Amino acid sequence: MNETYFENAIILIVDDNKTNLQLISTAIANSRWEILVATDGESALEQAAYAQPHLILLDVMMPGIDGFETCQRLKANELTQDIPIIFMTSLSDTTDKVKGLSIGAVDYITKPFQTEEFLARINVHLKLRFLTKQLAQQKLELEQRVQERTAELSQALHELKQSQLQLVQSEKMSALGQLVAGVAHEINNPVGFIKGNLNYISQYTSNLIQHLQLYRYYYSNPVSEIKIHAQTIDLDEMIQDVPRVLSSMGLGVERICEISHSLRTFSRSDNSTKVAIDIHQGIESTLMILKHRLKVNNPRQPIKIIKNYNDLPDVECYPGPINQVFMNIIANAIDALDESLNIPENLDTEQYFKEIIISTQLNYANQGVIISIKDNGNGMNPEVQEHIFEQFFTTKAVGKGTGLGLSISRQIIEEKHLGKLNCISALGKGTEFIIELPIK
Repeated sequence: MNETYFENAIILIVDDNKTNLQLISTAIANSRWEILVATDGESALEQAAYAQPHLILLDVMMPGIDGFETCQRLKANELTQDIPIIFMTSLSDTTDKVKGLSIGAVDYITKPFQTEEFLARINVHLKLRFLTKQLAQQKLELEQRVQERTAELSQALHELKQSQLQLVQSEKMSALGQLVAGVAHEINNPVGFIKGNLNYISQYTSNLIQHLQLYRYYYSNPVSEIKIHAQTIDLDEMIQDVPRVLSSMGLGVERICEISHSLRTFSRSDNSTKVAIDIHQGIESTLMILKHRLKVNNPRQPIKIIKNYNDLPDVECYPGPINQVFMNIIANAIDALDESLNIPENLDTEQYFKEIIISTQLNYANQGVIISIKDNGNGMNPEVQEHIFEQFFTTKAVGKGTGLGLSISRQIIEEKHLGKLNCISALGKGTEFIIELPIK
């Protein structure tokens, strides 16, 4: 805080009693504060608006407009509304004090006042006033700096987007892969603990039930309290239900293990060197991640996945980017089926399903593999089909797609793996994407 600024504060004293004015002036004579005097409310309003004092000492009882009305007018004026006001009064009525504080005063000084207390209160409120102004100035400066920095960052972001459009989707999938891998790793430890202990708890429970049955066989007439308790807890039903519950828990744990395995497979980040992988595992891990989107989505029925897998050798590729291609194409197929809600003419409603057919086969001629992903959605007209691999081209609504997915997919297949990515589509006949990859 600027001490010089604080010592040179301006204080406006408003009181119609000359004796009070003299006492107050004497009390603060040793300070460096500049004193302004007003003997009525009207002149106080004028001086406050003109001189902008840092503090106002305001008498309650005055001729003309009293201290309360003067305070209200000061607070209603934008020029003076922030100036702190301390009421001076000989009144001890709590109601009057509450009224003064409620209309904007910051404190009360009761006449006759003690000089030390009087000066202490003035010091406190002057410091609060200066600190408030200082904080407001710092806030303004900070906001300006934030705006300037935001503008700089916005410009830098714009330039970055312009120079790295090809990497946007790739980086996003890389971050997703790391997140997925981390989640899968964190899941493994507690699931392993639960899975290991389920075997023990199943055995212990079986032993306890056998032990209980032996008791019931050899001591068939227990005391009434045991009989009542057995009826209360429905013991027979519990004995039958506990193994079923444990079995269900075991199935749940196995399901979590499958999901974790799929997450780890999908998130493989072997992007620096090619490795030999099972293409089918990559497809399955992608389907596992997208499984929630294949379920019922009112008014659409569940999407049926048909797999026509043939035996394939392992393919040397970059697993992360290849899985990204599967994700882009299958997710697009789901989007297309979500948008094509009308059932084609001349088809039985009960026999019609939204479906995605995934086929794999060897290409003996070129020593490669062919992956086909086909949906039975509405398909595309030739004009749309001509542009689907272009950057930022999308037929989706604003906020639903970036138009980068297929562009990046073609780059991954054709530039990174020296393969081919083609599309076959017709209105009313669905869309098929065909991926060709060399085995080595």
